[in-house]
Amino acid sequence: MRPSGLKFLGPKSCLILARLALRESEAIALATEVHAEVVLIDEQAGRQEAVRRGLRVAGTLSVLDEADQAGFIFFDNAIAELRKTSFRVSQAVLSEIREKRSH
Repeated sequence: MRPSGLKFLGPKSCLILARLALRESEAIALATEVHAEVVLIDEQAGRQEAVRRGLRVAGTLSVLDEADQAGFIFFDNAIAELRKTSFRVSQAVLSEIREKRSH
């Protein structure tokens, strides 16, 4: 079920990037078409391609960090829920984020 008030878009043009998954290619194509301020991509190859194309990139963890700082969620609870999915993150990355948050 889609949340009310959200509009889901797909790119008008087809951008096939051999080293990226279809969804990452679509995200980059759509972000370019709509002149998005930021594109959400976690995979390194997708992030590199987006930056190469002049896009500002954010990852899931940075979005969750900002949402926590704004009081919308609790970061550690969100990470616990993410760990129940196919989302993977190293303990080193989480430690780095927690260290940054403690300052």
